[in-house]
Amino acid sequence: MARMKIEFQHQYSKRHGLTLRQRLVAHLPRYAHAASKLAPLLNLRDAIPGAAWLTEKLFGLSARRSLPRWSTSPLPSASPQVFPCPRSGEGEKKVVLFIDTFSRYFERENAQAATEVLEAAGYQVEIAAPADNGRPLCCGRTFLAAGLVEEAKVEARRMLQALKPYVERGITVVGLEPSCLLTLRDEYLAMGFGDEAVQLAARALLFEEFIAARADAGEFRLELAPLAIDAALLHGHCHQKAFDAMPAVHKVLQMIPGLKVKTVESSCCGMAGSFGYEAEHFDVSMRMAELSLLPAVRKATPETMVVADGTSCRHQIHDGSGREALHVARVLQMALKK
Repeated sequence: MARMKIEFQHQYSKRHGLTLRQRLVAHLPRYAHAASKLAPLLNLRDAIPGAAWLTEKLFGLSARRSLPRWSTSPLPSASPQVFPCPRSGEGEKKVVLFIDTFSRYFERENAQAATEVLEAAGYQVEIAAPADNGRPLCCGRTFLAAGLVEEAKVEARRMLQALKPYVERGITVVGLEPSCLLTLRDEYLAMGFGDEAVQLAARALLFEEFIAARADAGEFRLELAPLAIDAALLHGHCHQKAFDAMPAVHKVLQMIPGLKVKTVESSCCGMAGSFGYEAEHFDVSMRMAELSLLPAVRKATPETMVVADGTSCRHQIHDGSGREALHVARVLQMALKK
């Protein structure tokens, strides 16, 4: 279905062009670095009376929807590192962390938490960085959503070039945002990159998938302590469900002593990328969330932790219930024995 939408958007945009809103969303990874310098000003949109109304009139972004808050100290792009030819088994305790645009510029705490957890388990964490020392890497997802396939391929080539040294040495690429990391395992295979994309797809895992797989192999050990709360309500991102990654999230959360995990039986949260931000789709977005997700969150006790790995899912939960949902990396970080 996602590929069908991309193809439709591609043909439609060629014939009719893109709206300003579509361009703003699609090109976010390319201007985010510059925009982040204006974080305090941009974050006033939800604080100044009338500002949300103005953004709806200008860009079609619903005034009833809050916007993601820009980090005032986004993560920098690390320098690329190419490993020397490894000896047998040398890459076993190394991972390369792909920090997506959303984690870099809006929720840097997720990347920091993932790094801390992986290092606590004895892994050396390298940050994926562009081979050209230019702007940070992007999977191309925002371009694909707008049907800008050629622009997405530009980003894909940068990703493939940057990650090739790791993949060739058998080092796993770990990602945090399901829609971004799983682009490497899905759309990249349909872009005509051949064996290079196939090899990357075989080495690309979500944070929770990596931990669950290593734990099953007896190669991932963490000293975790019980949390102050003993229950977690888990919501799955659509990409996690499509790639059967939800059992991995459940397994990872159950590594925390005494934590009882309940999964919300729901379909899409209603955000679907930028869909839920669009003024004409806000009501539909909220009705989707009200089918099961938001009622389940509201019924949860204040002592129950809400967990969601998708950035748009967390945003929907916040706007619809006032509750803060956490990425699984932050939950594990909280449980680390200090």
